[in-house]
Amino acid sequence: MDSSTLIAIASILTAGLTMAIGSIGPALGEGRAIATALSSLAQQPDAAATITRTLFVGLAMIESVAIYCFVVSMVLIFANPFWNHAISLAAGK
Repeated sequence: MDSSTLIAIASILTAGLTMAIGSIGPALGEGRAIATALSSLAQQPDAAATITRTLFVGLAMIESVAIYCFVVSMVLIFANPFWNHAISLAAGK
């Protein structure tokens, strides 16, 4: 296998692992946040507006971690910085 094939394989595997591992934490965090918010709403229904607003802000912050993992995986697949290095090495042969 040449270097470009190895870079492609490593990029795809790394992108897959980034999405797999990087989405576990946000998924668990969102589930726990929603469960806690529902428990709080059941105990204090008068504070529903405050709890809901805080929940949505927290969910947006939690979801940003998954979005960052998605962006990193897309960079690894479509805009990999190692491609230019591999192409320059191949052209020098």
